[in-house]
Parts: sequence; structure tokens; C-alpha cells
Amino acid sequence: MRILIVEDNKTLADGLGRMLRDAGYVVDAVHDREGADAALAAGGFDLVVLDLSLPDGDGLEVLRGIRARGSPTAVLVLTARGALDERIRGLDHGADDYMTKPFEFPELEARIRAVLRRHAGARGGRLECGPLVFDLDARQALIDGVALDLTARELNVLQILIGRSERVVSKQHIAERLTAFDADLSENAVEQYVSRLRKRLEPHGLRIRTARGLGYALEVA
Repeated sequence: MRILIVEDNKTLADGLGRMLRDAGYVVDAVHDREGADAALAAGGFDLVVLDLSLPDGDGLEVLRGIRARGSPTAVLVLTARGALDERIRGLDHGADDYMTKPFEFPELEARIRAVLRRHAGARGGRLECGPLVFDLDARQALIDGVALDLTARELNVLQILIGRSERVVSKQHIAERLTAFDADLSENAVEQYVSRLRKRLEPHGLRIRTARGLGYALEVA
């Protein structure tokens, strides 16, 4: 899953980025409204962690822009503005959650998981396809209760596919959610991850179908 941090305090943004990467997320960070608008125009994010006090404008304008475009991207506001009317305004403008500074990282991470679960339509923090269960909280894939030994990239590809099981997901969409701005991932690399996942899933009655020229779909065989 790919997260955009919009935070003018670069030290805080760097610290959040490190902790979220350690938790298995792909993370980019920008430090003003202009950077946020440019990043979001490029697309590819599952969640935005949004500060409201930006040096070149109000973060609420970033939030308004996301919702005006009809974007499904989840937004968690993380700000020093803790007054009740501020919290109400943020939620009314379309924030999925609102958290005030100072904060504890374990709570922020838990709120991120909760927001992503809701957007994924997960029940009980789990995504399922046949015998395959993806535990969003533990970030673990299990078949018949046994955890699959997957790399971080393979796990992320599988999460993307099971989140849209039975539907085709494009290679471009997968690549966008596996890499940050300063990294590059070819479609050939995506094919390699999918190939390795196929070998792990097919013995259990699952397949990753190739829709030629379109992408992949995770299905029960």
C-alpha cells in the first residue's frame, strides 16, 4: 500500500516515513500544498496523511481537491488543530479520520490500518479469496491457517490483487503502488512477482489469470 505524507515539518515527515516503511508501506513525502497537488495529480496513492497548516495554504484545500475529483484515496488528517470545530470541519470536508498532534505512532499506525480496512471493504481486518486470507493488521497472507513466506514486494502485490479479487488489475496500477517517486519498477518486474506468487497459490486451488494487454485477476481456480 502506498502512502503520501503531506507535512511541512521535514523532521517529522522523515520520521513518519521511516516508521511506515518499516511497517511495510511504500511512502512518499511532500512539504507544502503545491507538492501535494502535484503528487496527487500523478495518482497512485491509497492513503494521504495530511497536515492542515502548510506554508503555502490550508491543507483543507488539498482535501477539497481530492474529494472534488471523486478520488477514492483515503485521507487521515494529522494536525495540531485540535479544537472541536476544526475536527468537525475536517471530517465534513471528507477526511476519513482526524488525529491531533502530539500523537503516539502505534495509535497512528492503528488508525491507518483501520482506514485502509474500511476502504478495502475488509471484514474483521481480513480479505479473503477461497482458502487464502490476507490479515491486514498483521500484514500476513495465510492459506488454511499457515502463513506464506513472501517477500515484502510479493506481499504487497498479493494484497493489491486480493483487494480486487475476481477483477482485473493493470500492471501499471500494481507498479504505481509498489514504488515511491524516487524509484522505478518495470512491468517485467511485476511479471516476475506475479510468476512467483502463482507458484505458491496454484497448489491450493487459486490462480492469477492474465488478461492479455490488461493485467491480472486473482481467482479461485
